[in-house]
Amino acid sequence: MTFIGTLISFAVSLFLGIVGTVAVASARHAHPNMTAAYRQVALPAAVIAGSIIFVLAFILEIRHYRQTKTLAAIERIS
Repeated sequence: MTFIGTLISFAVSLFLGIVGTVAVASARHAHPNMTAAYRQVALPAAVIAGSIIFVLAFILEIRHYRQTKTLAAIERIS
């Protein structure tokens, strides 16, 4: 889940970074620097998104474990 989410966020942020880089370069009448789209936009965005996705998935797994444990205890009592 974390890996797929990180890949998707990398792809989307890379696309937006390329579009932004091309737009800024055409406005300044210069050649676009595509390495900036990778290094300054896509990679940091993917790292941040991957970290957030990992933490959220971890929290959801803990909640699922506790819920399963509680339901098993209720089932034993009944």
